[in-house]
Amino acid sequence: MVAEGDKAPNFEKQTDGGGTLSLTALKGRKVVLYFYPKDDTPGCTTEAQGFRDAIREFDAAGATVIGVSKDSVARHDKFKAKYDLPFALVSDDDGSLCEAYGVWVEKKNYGRAYMGIERSTFLIGADGKVAKAWRKVRVKGHVDAVLAAARDL
Repeated sequence: MVAEGDKAPNFEKQTDGGGTLSLTALKGRKVVLYFYPKDDTPGCTTEAQGFRDAIREFDAAGATVIGVSKDSVARHDKFKAKYDLPFALVSDDDGSLCEAYGVWVEKKNYGRAYMGIERSTFLIGADGKVAKAWRKVRVKGHVDAVLAAARDL
């Protein structure tokens, strides 16, 4: 499991629009890497809209926002277009990125256990280390907390 102070695990993954993105390509910038369970579901949509609405402030803080889920590139394309999301959505279809960051966990809902993405956000400093980690994120107020930390970094 990735902890604050650890070197952030690198990745190279497909993104919406048919592109690819690697953490190495963003070296020297702050990165907000947020993991969410599924495109176009209530909590995930609210979270994505929050990051969208604050994107100018994240840019001013020198931070690049990236969303990650196991959804396909095609689903990401639809989600991004529907909500006019101005940041990359990474497709972790094989789950390797979720595993690397320790966000693929057993969840329980109405007594049923299943594996899924634990809503989590990692603020990675320009030095490539995890400056702040939020796990078991509650959407309300989360974007503001991440933005404040990005400004302070």
